[in-house]
Amino acid sequence: MTGQILPTNRFGPRPTADGVHFRLWAPGAERVDLILDEARGAALPMKAGDDGWFERHVDDVRAGSRYRYLIDNEVHVPDPASRYQPEDVHGPSAVVDPNSFAWSTPDWTGRPWHETVLYELHVGTFTPEGTFDGVRRKLDHLADLGVTAVELMPVADFPGQRSWGYDGVLPFAPDSAYGTPDDLRRLVDEAHDRGLMMFLDVVYNHFGPDGNFLHRYAPQFFTRDADTPWGEAIDFSRREVRDFVIENALHWLRDYRFDGLRLDAVHAIHDRSPQHILDELAETVHAELPDRHIHLVLENEDNSAHYLRRDPRGRAPAYVAQWNDDIHHACHVLATGESEAYYRDFIKEPLDQLRRCLAEGFAYQGELSGFRGAARGERSADLPPGAFVTFLQNHDQVGNRAFGERLGALADDRAVAALTAIVLLAPSPPMLFMGEEWSAPEPFLFFCDFHDELAAAVRDGRRQEFAEFAAFRDPETRNRIPDPNALETFERSRLDWDRFGVEPHATWLRLYKELLDVRRREIIPRLADMTRNAIRSECFGARALTVTWRLDDGAELSLVANTSPTETAGFAVPDRSRLLYATEGAVQSAVDGNLPAWSAAWFIADSDE
Repeated sequence: MTGQILPTNRFGPRPTADGVHFRLWAPGAERVDLILDEARGAALPMKAGDDGWFERHVDDVRAGSRYRYLIDNEVHVPDPASRYQPEDVHGPSAVVDPNSFAWSTPDWTGRPWHETVLYELHVGTFTPEGTFDGVRRKLDHLADLGVTAVELMPVADFPGQRSWGYDGVLPFAPDSAYGTPDDLRRLVDEAHDRGLMMFLDVVYNHFGPDGNFLHRYAPQFFTRDADTPWGEAIDFSRREVRDFVIENALHWLRDYRFDGLRLDAVHAIHDRSPQHILDELAETVHAELPDRHIHLVLENEDNSAHYLRRDPRGRAPAYVAQWNDDIHHACHVLATGESEAYYRDFIKEPLDQLRRCLAEGFAYQGELSGFRGAARGERSADLPPGAFVTFLQNHDQVGNRAFGERLGALADDRAVAALTAIVLLAPSPPMLFMGEEWSAPEPFLFFCDFHDELAAAVRDGRRQEFAEFAAFRDPETRNRIPDPNALETFERSRLDWDRFGVEPHATWLRLYKELLDVRRREIIPRLADMTRNAIRSECFGARALTVTWRLDDGAELSLVANTSPTETAGFAVPDRSRLLYATEGAVQSAVDGNLPAWSAAWFIADSDE
């Protein structure tokens, strides 16, 4: 029997009414055999079809069955679209039935973007368990904190037991170190039950170096015409490759009911096709899931604002927002004075760049980047604040430091508190990095689980990355940078949940809750259809600024802030306004027209209409 194929996906095993249909794109192979555990290793020849496809339907195979492919009688490989790898990337794949999970929130359709407050976390270090279930047991904490969306760093199957996730090689399979596919579905389901959206970080610019067998049987997946910092570029001129990536996005959104995806480093995606893969992916996702709030977010060093365009109604037809590194860099320089690497581009005028980010989105909208030696960015001033995710910390900005220090270990507490007040109450959707809400002291280090020559290459390469930094020019100092492959490096990055209830961490937690409560009550209800309406901004004094936004309901939201370690004169309370929030001493000093060192105050003036 051929069987009736029920799902519509082209890649991976497809459960049918009477068995499973197996399908593999292997244009570089002459012969492919299916090896089923049930058949005790017997080779079941697959039928070669057009354009490099091999297929076979097998009766009486069910979810849980394990299988591999044998390529040209030479090498056993997992399914590149495997839904689960219980024995890691070099082991057999397992058949998964996506329709077997009993959802308790089947009617969940998501939340509108303007309500978004993101919380980024790494599953393996967020809790002592380091699993999907561990995250699930902390959902009440996150809901009580006031965030509305949980963003998981990549969970696609990676080699070994620990990784940031950006070296994944089987992008359809949640890593077994974190739990089963149903464990992940249960996490998403219970998050939805608490009103929390779930986002997933996905990587479409490269495959990791260990466990990727595509080169053996589908070298057409890659192109020699371009490269990435992490290896060969993916060839998006091929229809099968485009379908693989688009299907992967739909897989997470449909089979796991994620509410949004964050696409990693899209500036490293090389595509000269008539329709760029990013455009086709977004178009397909929104067409396939029209009845849900689906949010696609980019990371893009190029500041390509055209991906964030709005339609005449102010809606985002493709990508709703981008992580705004520019605002992070400006804030970080103001707080720490650091000037190396990409901070070079922000050391001269960090306050004006912060002002521009708050008022116009990107600081770099086509200006020359000294760090990159080229122009960077596109005009973003016509986009609404909702197009820019703002943050003081994330996995990159903490973890890509040699010793993984968080901002609290680098800057004065007053600076962190004032900048936190700015980011959490500005109209743009804010994002926190796990543990930030209680000023967790644990570093977030770069870690992985490679072995032998690859482990040594990653360790030495990591240390060599910092050779140009003044503090690491001495080889002995570089050798103190933690080995990414050491278990201790991973364990040092794990949050200590015993801290958040004791001082000074409890005070930080109260601050974050207070600010997010103000955002929930006073700001989010006024953002629903906010466009870029009459934003006014200016810098004054040594390092102070003021920004005013006209919100959706006509009210005016105003920020005044002093990002200097000394008092600044020239501040005035906006007319007809009421106070929403102020750091210690800010309002009292306003009577005299002064702002204390490292202070911020937020006001709102209701519309006369």
